[in-house]
Amino acid sequence: MALELVPIGTILAVLTNQVLKTAHAAKDVLIGKECFKVLSKHLFDIEPVLKELQLQKLNDSQAAKQALENLEEDVKKANNLVERYKNCARFYLLFKCRHIVKEVEEVTRDIGRSLAALSLANTEVLAGISDQVNRLQNEMQRVEFEASQSQIKIVDKLNQGINDAKLDQDFANDMLEEIAMAVGVPVEPSEISKELKNLRKEKEETANRKERAEAFFLEQVIELLSRADAAKDFEQVKEHYVQRAQVIERYDCSREDITPLKTFICPISQTVMVDPVNLCTDTTCERAAIKAWFDRGERTDPETGDLLGDFTLRPNLRLRQSIEEWREINYCLKIRSSKEKLLSGVDLSVEAALIQMQDLIRENSINKDWITIGGLTAIIVSILGSSHNKDVKRNILITLKYVVEGHARNKEKVVEFKGLDHIIPCLGRDSSISKAAVELLYELLQDKSGWNVSVCRKLSQTCSAILFLVTLLKGPVKESAEKAEKILMKLCDEDEENISRAARADWYKPLIDRIIRANEVTIYVDVFCPSMKKKIASHMVGCLIVTIDELDLIKSQILASCFASELCVPPCPRQPPQGVNQPTGWQVLMYLPSVGSETSRISKVRTLVNMELVDQNITLLGKEGVIPPLLEMASGNVESQEASLSALVKLSGCHANKELIAAAGGVPIIVDLIFSPHTAIIIARCCEVLEKLTSNDDGIKFLVDKNKKQLEIEQIIKKLLAFLQSPNSSNIMLRPALRALLGICKSEARFIKTAVLTANGVSLILPLLDGSDPEIREIAINLLSLFSQHEPEGVVEYLLKPKRLEALVGFLENGDKADVQMAAAGLLANLPNQKYHSQ
Repeated sequence: MALELVPIGTILAVLTNQVLKTAHAAKDVLIGKECFKVLSKHLFDIEPVLKELQLQKLNDSQAAKQALENLEEDVKKANNLVERYKNCARFYLLFKCRHIVKEVEEVTRDIGRSLAALSLANTEVLAGISDQVNRLQNEMQRVEFEASQSQIKIVDKLNQGINDAKLDQDFANDMLEEIAMAVGVPVEPSEISKELKNLRKEKEETANRKERAEAFFLEQVIELLSRADAAKDFEQVKEHYVQRAQVIERYDCSREDITPLKTFICPISQTVMVDPVNLCTDTTCERAAIKAWFDRGERTDPETGDLLGDFTLRPNLRLRQSIEEWREINYCLKIRSSKEKLLSGVDLSVEAALIQMQDLIRENSINKDWITIGGLTAIIVSILGSSHNKDVKRNILITLKYVVEGHARNKEKVVEFKGLDHIIPCLGRDSSISKAAVELLYELLQDKSGWNVSVCRKLSQTCSAILFLVTLLKGPVKESAEKAEKILMKLCDEDEENISRAARADWYKPLIDRIIRANEVTIYVDVFCPSMKKKIASHMVGCLIVTIDELDLIKSQILASCFASELCVPPCPRQPPQGVNQPTGWQVLMYLPSVGSETSRISKVRTLVNMELVDQNITLLGKEGVIPPLLEMASGNVESQEASLSALVKLSGCHANKELIAAAGGVPIIVDLIFSPHTAIIIARCCEVLEKLTSNDDGIKFLVDKNKKQLEIEQIIKKLLAFLQSPNSSNIMLRPALRALLGICKSEARFIKTAVLTANGVSLILPLLDGSDPEIREIAINLLSLFSQHEPEGVVEYLLKPKRLEALVGFLENGDKADVQMAAAGLLANLPNQKYHSQ
């Protein structure tokens, strides 16, 4: 900019905009974030200085103009730096991490020096902010940046590998994974392909700039990383296999390998070399072997015995390539041989082929692709379904795990070949086969991001999968049980029907979890993020209870601020529940209701209600904590009440569960529901629970509140008898109500007196003998037998009416119901003798 032609105010305005633009852009660079962040902060701090100069009359001296011109140039350099590295390939940024931070350090110091010169040229104008300006320019001139140690370590490892000409696949895989993780790139073929494409562009631009050393380095890096599994293009891999397979066509079909050339053999280890290097004498050795030779103090050529004057090792790339070609041809020969053995149908040959396939994959992971391209994967999946030899089945499962481990395409192929249909039945075989099957299945269900949802859904569609997995879960092999549980938990997360299937197979954990934790979400907040905690401090401290509106506000703030959330964790303000790991460095701030989960919860409770449960499972359900949430649901809407009370009826016959219901304060809830206006089905279910609580001679033992204080039993008796007077009381309500009344009265004589004298029990029960419901008549006989001890007269007068005594004698003749016979006999025994005999 020609300063003598432009007003100084315009120069300041343009410069200010440039500073702000660069400050904002600097925050978006991926590598060297910390140094760019510091540069950005300093640029933002310069902006008020420039604003002050605009407000005041800037000294229009040559020194002031020169200082502005220098500052403008330095800011432009900073902007160019930011723009260049903001749009660079991420891999390239990592390789340049040292250089980048030095460039940022240099430009920051340059801007600081220019700012100092500008300050000296305008001392009077900047008098009001001189301390601020001095501090800023001092900080900028003294700034020191260092690249991340973890990034430097990766770059140094890469440089060393390239210097040593390490091109083996294991090293390529390791380096690619480390580089990708360092710059936040998923290790997936599509993503890696993009990054390598961008890196090739950087190499071309570097070559165009005549930076030959850097271009050569990038070419070597690209060559290395392209050897990694995740960097391979399938079509290229397939084409390479086809080329090698064409070479072996000239060899006899019985041949499984080609003898290595003598030049391939290391003179020290006497094995085929992997990383051949030349000595100064032109003798070639395996790098690791010759290094060990030197480490032992040897100073001679291991082949000729000549004394070495130079210990430099030079990679023999041409020999390495020849050895690799030899190995690949041998791989193809073995793959061809294995295929013939598999197709022979002879078990021994099949097993030999499977072992050969495992060896191939162990030797080089490229064989995972080649084995599938050669058709072997499809063949062994088919044999798995047809073979009856358990050793063959087990070895196929083990081999398939080799084939698919960490290989997305092969996993897709196994599923495509209907592999799941053949693997799932193996889960139900003996422990050696089932262990191999569940390990393979677990691997098939994994992808780079965690679980492969598509395959999980396919597995869910196989009816027997859940049953077999539950059987494994309960089996004696710990490793199989652990894998089976992980798979089951994921299947239950993906499809709620699997929760019901698991429960029907006698595994209740997911069902219980959904019932217990259906309404809860735990919000974990990073304790190392004070700025975000301040944002919500006005709404919540610790576990403060706030209004629904405030909860909604807090939830939106937290989720918008990228806080982590964990679903289905029961409320516990001090620590996570047993079995739930709280992230390190995080603390629980709140528990929020999970939207739409009540319908799911009701569904799960109905599943429980519809299941056939043995006593052991009923006890287990109570022990695992299902009763408190059921009692909570009993206070919900009609649908929730009906489901939860039906479940409580199912569970409350067990002595242990009776104790749990009482301890949870459930009995007062049940009693209140019985005697409040509700639908007949709700009242009936409550009466059934009350009946169960008083059954098996437990009487009033469990009719207590959560503090173990006895409820007012007399009031319960009166209200139960009051049902008999209500015209709306149907038989489904009367049966359990009468049984509950019978259980209470049998427990203590004073309750019989209450029922008879206070509540007119005899007059209310007697008419039930004329009813059409046999169950109600039988319960009535039992109650009247007790009541007759306190009021025989009313009972006698009723029974002496026509045909009533014959009906009572009929109960005596009912041999199927011993308790009814005894009650009828007791009732007759309690009648006054003279009236009875005269009748």
